[in-house]
Amino acid sequence: MAKQREFIPLNIAVMTVSDTRREDNDTSGKTLVDKLQAAGHHLAEKVIVPDDIYAIRAHISRWVADAAVQAVMTTGGTGVTGRDGTPETVEVLLDKKIDGFGELFRSLSYEEIQTSTMQSRALAGVANGTIIFCVPGSSGACRTAWDKLINYQLDYRTQPCNLVELMPRLTER
Repeated sequence: MAKQREFIPLNIAVMTVSDTRREDNDTSGKTLVDKLQAAGHHLAEKVIVPDDIYAIRAHISRWVADAAVQAVMTTGGTGVTGRDGTPETVEVLLDKKIDGFGELFRSLSYEEIQTSTMQSRALAGVANGTIIFCVPGSSGACRTAWDKLINYQLDYRTQPCNLVELMPRLTER
């Protein structure tokens, strides 16, 4: 029988992208923070930024440059309205996209919200060895993304493979 792997806690930063949320009403950001901490990870930082490409990029770029931050999760700005620009903002920072994340997220979301999931532009990727997940701004979407996808991929114990075991090789050239 294979030996059980030990859990490796990560330092994860959380960003809520919204023009209207504040700490007292940011249920989506709180959901992500609660989930990552309950799983045993550490919160590196949590911020709320407006739907502004430069504010979003500034924070994510700082986290990506910080070797102490292994993962970033954003919530909000993934829809199709005029102010929704998180995917375009983050995608230019990525070294590699993880297309399967968005595909799986939308497939799982379809079970919950049917055709409304086609409006989601959830994405994930790697920038300078940092894993980045961008999920919609509803707390339900955050729960789905964490409970059914992110939680497993940020857990070294997940077999046959997970993103944590790949982290040492993400910056290889």
